[in-house]
Amino acid sequence: MFRTHLSPSNFSFPPSLRGSLQPNDLLNSCSSLSDLKRLHAFLLTHGLSSRLDLATKLIFHAYTVSSTMDYARKLFDVTPQRDSFLWNTLIRGYASIGPCQEVPALYKEMHRTGFSPDCFTFPFVIRSCSVISAIGEGKQAHCNILKNGFEFNVFTQSSLITMYFQSGEISDAELVFCGMGERSIVSWTAMVAGYAQNCVFGKAMSVFQKMIDFGIQFNEITLVSILPACNELGYFSLGRSIHDVVIKSGLGSYISLANALIAMYGKCGESEAAKSLLETMPVRSLATWNTMIAVYEKNGDETAAIGIFQRMVAENLSFDSVTLLSVISACTGLGNLEIGRWIHELACKRGLEIDMRVGNALLDMYAKCGRIDSAHGLFQKLLPSKSVISWSAMIGAYAAHGHAKEALQLFSKMKDERITPNSFTFTSVLAACSHSGHLEEGLRYFDSMKKDYGITHTVEHCACMVDLLGRAGRLSDAYEFVERMEVKPDKAVWGALLGACRMHGNVEMAELVVENLLQLDPHNVTFYVLMSNLYADAGKWEDAARMRRRMKEQEMKKAPGFSLVEIDKKNSSACFAG
Repeated sequence: MFRTHLSPSNFSFPPSLRGSLQPNDLLNSCSSLSDLKRLHAFLLTHGLSSRLDLATKLIFHAYTVSSTMDYARKLFDVTPQRDSFLWNTLIRGYASIGPCQEVPALYKEMHRTGFSPDCFTFPFVIRSCSVISAIGEGKQAHCNILKNGFEFNVFTQSSLITMYFQSGEISDAELVFCGMGERSIVSWTAMVAGYAQNCVFGKAMSVFQKMIDFGIQFNEITLVSILPACNELGYFSLGRSIHDVVIKSGLGSYISLANALIAMYGKCGESEAAKSLLETMPVRSLATWNTMIAVYEKNGDETAAIGIFQRMVAENLSFDSVTLLSVISACTGLGNLEIGRWIHELACKRGLEIDMRVGNALLDMYAKCGRIDSAHGLFQKLLPSKSVISWSAMIGAYAAHGHAKEALQLFSKMKDERITPNSFTFTSVLAACSHSGHLEEGLRYFDSMKKDYGITHTVEHCACMVDLLGRAGRLSDAYEFVERMEVKPDKAVWGALLGACRMHGNVEMAELVVENLLQLDPHNVTFYVLMSNLYADAGKWEDAARMRRRMKEQEMKKAPGFSLVEIDKKNSSACFAG
């Protein structure tokens, strides 16, 4: 028999009530695991521990007050007599608190020992199978649901819908929903959420519309589920209407719903509306702050994104890897190295530097800020857990800053360590070959992509090859390469060839290239300027003047360029050149 080390005499309550309090009252008075253990000892000494109803309630309270299943499982294991209620209580605990991996085994053991699952068992079994992606066990449970006649239980069916959507089996989820005799808000919401999670936003919106038509009263979970569909479909007016409904119906206190509304405003470019909503929230979660930072970063206001993070740090709020990914990206966009280093220090203090995604983001930040030494130092720190992303980022950093030799050496080492390159890796490798003039090596790598790794050539890869051939003076081969491309050439491809034409003074081919460029973007002033300059370099002044006139006729002006100049740790200034 499982015994507690605490003496029954340690469990105390007011003497005046000692004779009148029932075990159930004592259970309800327990506010901690130590209280529960003392009560268990009390029940043991008074011969009450064998009562099945008390054992069931003890197990329930054990995981309710402690948020772990350890003591609850010990209580279950020493309970000699069991029934379906006892099994359901334990299964519910594991499904709610975890680990969910225990549930399928418990469900099978329940069957094996002769206890029949019921409408209270299946929803928790199905939910656990959904969480751990155990679709096989989930389908077996579905068969037992049909066998035992619970296929019309609305909670069981809603759990099945969620499980099938979670595993991407949309048609099975639809079959369950269509076969339901009675549908509740839970089942309707499961359909909306499932479609949205699988990016079938049109159907999510259609189901939501049917809910409205049938007079089904939605709840906060329904609205959280439909807002991503509003974002993706561009239904921002509906999103704003939902916000109005939230305010009028008093649902604004739900943090997850407020977070979804912030994301919606961010998606439609209304960062300040998102910020206003954040400021009105009485309680904010980490997800709230992360969403706000991401809104600013995605809308190109990197300074505001960093400002929100600085506010979090000043208020001593916690942050996680998701926070850092957005704020590091903002630093990278600004090229603000000092802020980036400060964020790196904070990541180290919180132990988040070892997160592979954070490490790769920091590496990319250092590389794009021109600090190859810092990027390489971080790359070495990531050993031995470097992923293909880490390798590719470091190769790309070397290639972008003219260190072609180091880029190609690192790529060779990557292959030696049996790390499979990806599409981005080859973009960097081909760029390195182009900058260093390694023509034959570049051609070999380009052929190897599809043959050895099954990687489809993209326009980025093709642009690198055109640049490689063009720099080597093989303009005819470059032009033929463009003509034979499997993907449609874009401005980057034709632009690389135009640059090669100017480098080698090939005016005739440049004229062909510019015509193709103007078909893609007839109002881009850069093409006219480049062609005019190329004519001037070749001494064809009349042609240069003609190109300038064409530009003037379309009333075009060369757009000013700009660059960011770092002033101090917290500010950047934009300098414009006409």
